[in-house]
This record gives sequence, structure tokens and C-alpha cells, in this order.
Amino acid sequence: MKSLISIFNTLPLLVSMLVIAGCRPDHDRVTPQIKPLMEAVYASGFVVADDEYEVYSQAEGYLAEKLANDGQEVSIGDPLFIIEGDQQSARHRLAKENFEMASTNYRDNSPVMEEVVAAMATAQSRMKFDSLNYVRYQNLLDRNATTRVEFDRMKLLYENSVNEYELQQSRREKVKNQLYIDLQNAKSLFQIARDETGRSIIRSQVNGKVFRTMKERGELVRRNEAVAVIGRDSAFYLQLTVDELDIQRVQIGQKVLVKIDAYAGKVYEAHVSKIYPMINKQQQSIRVDAVLNENLPGSFSGLTLEANIIIREKPDALVIPKAALLPGDSVHVETADGTVIRKVERGIETLDEVEITSGLDSIEVILVSAKN
Repeated sequence: MKSLISIFNTLPLLVSMLVIAGCRPDHDRVTPQIKPLMEAVYASGFVVADDEYEVYSQAEGYLAEKLANDGQEVSIGDPLFIIEGDQQSARHRLAKENFEMASTNYRDNSPVMEEVVAAMATAQSRMKFDSLNYVRYQNLLDRNATTRVEFDRMKLLYENSVNEYELQQSRREKVKNQLYIDLQNAKSLFQIARDETGRSIIRSQVNGKVFRTMKERGELVRRNEAVAVIGRDSAFYLQLTVDELDIQRVQIGQKVLVKIDAYAGKVYEAHVSKIYPMINKQQQSIRVDAVLNENLPGSFSGLTLEANIIIREKPDALVIPKAALLPGDSVHVETADGTVIRKVERGIETLDEVEITSGLDSIEVILVSAKN
């Protein structure tokens, strides 16, 4: 009997312990908060100088002179590098020699022209001599002091001399014209060779700064090889990479909050200025450019950054933890009659929180799974 009494006395304690164990809370109780909330798209990227571009060599050869160094200010047209190629130099040298020779030959006192003039003078002297003999034999024939045969021979010599002189005159004009054509051809080839040599002088296309050079004096430079990076150091923009899944949410003009690793503790504001239409297939992302609303403290291109492109924001949103949201957009709400499941409508979302636009008020208590 005593043992039975002992068992009955123990049962209420066990029941009480079981009830307490069954009611052990596995949920946290929270109240919705009213606070600012914003929805954003994450992006990473770099700070880039305006008009920044890679300088490419249009010639192949060795870097003969490096006229600009990293950090140097340059203007449009300033020479940056001089590329010297053996083939170009030989072509330029040959064209120059041909042009100089053609110029010399075209002068009146050139050996070519002197030879032609001398031949014409010889023909002229022979013509004058034969002319005198022709007149003399004409007089002799009139006085019957010579024969018709001798007169005809002298007449033929004179006529041949006239023809030879005229031929030498024509030859002189022909040689002069040919030398002029040779001079113009040589001049054109020399100008072409000189222009080709000029392309080996790499010049700046912007007013700005040399951010980086990739070659040193004496190094081999290939055609279409990048040798420097130049841009304006007075203004910078943000080159962002956005996941292709988020690109439909990004629009021109949206605010961007930026954290730059080099300037820790400072959040910069910018706005979306351009969305590129081409998807990067390797990264499955798209490029978005943003313009800073304020100047950076330094003139450095290539700084890494993280950014949030603001999609929506509200200064007084009713916010609950995202872990409290059940499938189907509902929550557990504590009421006087117990816990009920209530349907809600959500608005702005972040990684940890969600805005409730209807279905709750700020004084109600909701349950959040302790596992989350």
C-alpha cells in the first residue's frame, strides 16, 4: 500500500515535468519594428579614370626611347614612346636616298642633265658647221666651181645635222620630264616611309596621366601590344559587375552606395549612368557604370570596391526577421486564444529582413524559429 501511495504521490510531479518539457519554447518572440529599409543589388568593381584607355603599338621593333613614366601628366599629342624597327629604318633610309638622288638628277647641273646638254651642244655645233659648208657649196655650185654631187652631199650632211640637233632638243625635254616624274615618285615613297616611321612614335590621345607603363627601354614591342594605360586624373567613374539575374532590377539614375577598400570607413554615393547590353558569358554578369557624386581623396585608378545599387527604400517600413516568414507569405502570431498562422504581404527585402505591407501591426508578437 505504501508503494502505491508513493507512486500516486510521484505521478503529479512527473506529469508536471512532462508538461514543462512539452512547453519548452523552441521559438523566439519578436515584435515588428518600424525603421528605414532598403532593397539593393550587390555589385563589385573598380574605380576607373575618365577616358582611360590602353595604348597599343602600331609598329613592331625595340623601345628606343621611353618619354613618359608612371604618374606623369601628359597632353594630347605628347610623344610617349619611340619604337625603332630595323625593317622600317631600312625602308625609310632607302626611300630618303632615292629621293635625294632624284632631286639631284633633276637639277640643271646634274650629271644626267649635263650629259644631255653636252650632246645637244655637240649637235648644235655640228649643225652650224654643216650649215656653213652647205652655204659655201651652194655658192660654189652657182659659180660652177663644184659638182652637183658634192653639193648634194653637203646638203644631206646639213639636213642630218639639223635633224640630230632637233632630236637632241627633244631628248633633253624628254629626259627632263622623266627626271621630274622620278622625283615626284621618289618624293611620294619617301613621304610614305616617313609616315610609317612616324607611327612608331606613340602619342597620347588625351589630356591626363600615365597610370601605368608596361615596357622599358630596349624591350621588344610587338604590333598591337599594349604598352601603357592613360586616362584623365581629374574625374573617375565606377565600373561595376552585376549578376545577370539582377540586371532587370537595375535602371539608369538609381542611387549607389559604395565602399572602396582604400578608403575604409567612408561610404560614397553615386548613381547608375550606363548599363551595357552585352552579357559576359564567362562570368554570367553584365557591366554597369556609375558616376560618383563627390570627388575621391586620391587620383588612383583600379581601386577595388563593393557597391549596393538601391532598388527600393522606405524610411518607415514595418520590418520583421526574414526567418519569421513561413512558406506562402505567412507568420505565426501570438493571440489571446493562442498561436495562429496569419497571411501577410511583403515589400522590400534584404538578406535578413523583410518589410510587411499588410497583415501585421507593430504591437503584435510573432514567433521566429529558434533554429534560424
